[in-house]
Amino acid sequence: MFADLTLYTFAFLAAAAFCAGLIDAIAGGGGLIQLPAMLIGLAKTETVVVLGTNKVPSIFGTTASALTYRRNIKVSSKLLIVMAIPAFLGSMGGASLASLIPTEVLKPLVVVLLIAVLVYTWKRPQLGQIESMRHSESKRLKISAVAALVIGFYDGIIGPGTGSFLILLLVAVMGFAFLSASAIAKVVNVATNAGAILVFGVNGEILWKIGLTLAIANVCGGLIGVRIALRGGSGLVRKVFMGITAALILKVAFDTFTALR
Repeated sequence: MFADLTLYTFAFLAAAAFCAGLIDAIAGGGGLIQLPAMLIGLAKTETVVVLGTNKVPSIFGTTASALTYRRNIKVSSKLLIVMAIPAFLGSMGGASLASLIPTEVLKPLVVVLLIAVLVYTWKRPQLGQIESMRHSESKRLKISAVAALVIGFYDGIIGPGTGSFLILLLVAVMGFAFLSASAIAKVVNVATNAGAILVFGVNGEILWKIGLTLAIANVCGGLIGVRIALRGGSGLVRKVFMGITAALILKVAFDTFTALR
């Protein structure tokens, strides 16, 4: 497969993977950069195969980011497990349907949801600046499990905005600060990527050599992104989160409009 890629194309994909890892580690949204780049660079490849291959560098980058966050930010292991397992199963379900359901029909809904996320965050400047937990622990765990299942399914079948939805859930519903929310979201994102990779891999819909090579660039970007986030704190994560959410709205809206023409 490498024989079909020019040096320029490969450098383009590697740069995109690095930038995706960096942005994703701070506030999610790396797929906004990496997936479109792969769709362009691998234009002759089936879309479902590009989706599957995209998950390989993503899981390595999110794993590296999650491990670094875990060494610096302490969060409940119980919460991580309760969210990760449903997210894994949901992602498997979504990936199983990725080649059967036309995702274009879901994109208008995604645009509306992302706009709601952006407006909600913008109108609450103090949101996520400090940690102020809501609900009892048992209720938080129940809400988290259900939400993780739904978001995991979404990540398996479409993907863009997964990090934004996870972070908003943790900040607005649970009461976490943006930095802690980003750390938790990374662990859950590892689970969603793993579930999708399992399905795509079994179906032979992954270009492993390309995916594993791009993983190196994604991990490098992710490690740098985590350090930037730790230094900048929740204030920086909030700003990047809003910027990425706005960019996602424009990207998904453009894709939807193009598909309708």
